[in-house]
Amino acid sequence: MQDELFEAPPLRRARGVQPVPPDVGDLALAKALSPRVHLGTSSWSYPGWEGLVWAGRHSESTLSRTGLPAYAAHPLLRAVGIDRGFYRPLAASDFERHAQQVPRGFRFTVKAPSLVTDALLRTEDGRGQEANPLFLDPVAARRDFIEPVCEGLGDRIGALVFQLSPLPPQRLACMNEQLDLLHDLLLALPRPPAGVIAVEVRNAEWLGPDLVALLRDARACYCLGLHPKLPPLPDQLPLLRAMWPGPLVARWNLNRLHGPFGYEAAEKRYGEFDALMDPDPDTRATLARVIRGTAGAGQEAFVTISNKAEGCAPLSVRALARAIVDG
Repeated sequence: MQDELFEAPPLRRARGVQPVPPDVGDLALAKALSPRVHLGTSSWSYPGWEGLVWAGRHSESTLSRTGLPAYAAHPLLRAVGIDRGFYRPLAASDFERHAQQVPRGFRFTVKAPSLVTDALLRTEDGRGQEANPLFLDPVAARRDFIEPVCEGLGDRIGALVFQLSPLPPQRLACMNEQLDLLHDLLLALPRPPAGVIAVEVRNAEWLGPDLVALLRDARACYCLGLHPKLPPLPDQLPLLRAMWPGPLVARWNLNRLHGPFGYEAAEKRYGEFDALMDPDPDTRATLARVIRGTAGAGQEAFVTISNKAEGCAPLSVRALARAIVDG
């Protein structure tokens, strides 16, 4: 049954983006992993993964359009993030096209559009400028995110993540109001046909018993955000324990050594994203322990990893899978 769930659909053409032949070690790891564990990367359009995920060299645009079936054929890649809707909402047809290219057991972690998760409207260079009138607006969130995702992905949904961007000082000064806005938003949303709704933050001021209470009341999850703007992973675990039992949602975004604004530095250092240049075995070991406990209790785990976590997301997935199994 497990092999059936994660057996990739046959590729229709011999030409185009093809998967690498499966590695014997990866096949063994995949067989040992619980089917409740969905590991993947934050996207799939990286030419530097040649020989790791793709057979042959392909452009980023080609991989973005047609690389997903080859990605989903990798035995350890049972999930993937869709982040591009953060910048502009996607249509149900976009999500449906993705869902049709992956096996039944595959799951998507989808990031909500910035039009509802940014307190400030962004300029062309990505900086916040003016107050956003649609910040945490339930109508916009339902219309431009929840409904098209549910219609398009259906039972391929893993986690629908509201990643709340850093708040401006005036909002940080009145966190009770922000908590009330978030509570109202989550209560107004319909339940997805599969998976969970989760909240990821970028200010430590969100973290505490009030967030736990509102998430439990709204039947939503806390998304572990492994990012230098937040406390280290062990310091976030008490919040997870307070919400137990429940599914796990985690996004490993950026290695802490680069600091809170280190995306550009990480991208420059990691180049083609084809090697683990800054391995972080401590984070992997802690995350593996949480995943084992979650799956062992019969709960789903949805974990996506960025290239900027250790230098190469597929290799991070392999190392994390090994830590889960060996543990």
